[in-house]
Amino acid sequence: QMQLVESGGGSAQAGGSLTLSCAASIKIVTKQSTYCIGWFRQAPGKEREGVARIETGGGTTYYDYDDSMKGRFTISRDNAKNTVYLQMNSLKPEDTGMYYCAAGPGFLCAVESIPPRRFGRWGQGTQVTVSS
Repeated sequence: QMQLVESGGGSAQAGGSLTLSCAASIKIVTKQSTYCIGWFRQAPGKEREGVARIETGGGTTYYDYDDSMKGRFTISRDNAKNTVYLQMNSLKPEDTGMYYCAAGPGFLCAVESIPPRRFGRWGQGTQVTVSS
């Protein structure tokens, strides 16, 4: 079974950058299967929300974020390392929260709006704290 481990979180100043990594314990693309791996975040007192998804085979990306994240966050993958990244630039205090990666079948990346519960495998999360 796939296990996911996030890393790269920490503290940053507003305007700074962080790169989160999501390392999978198995190959994220094989001849038989691909995955949709997504990044989600949960701010204190708020529901978990989607940030971005990437299909590990063809690399199709889908950004779930609202305008507050537009143009600042980029998802990418390195299949050789079985790792998905979230590059976060121009960080704002409202980006503070726990960031999780999750994996599901590849078709989840082809659907416009996917609730987090559709993703079956989750990492433990990595905390991001942005100060003004």
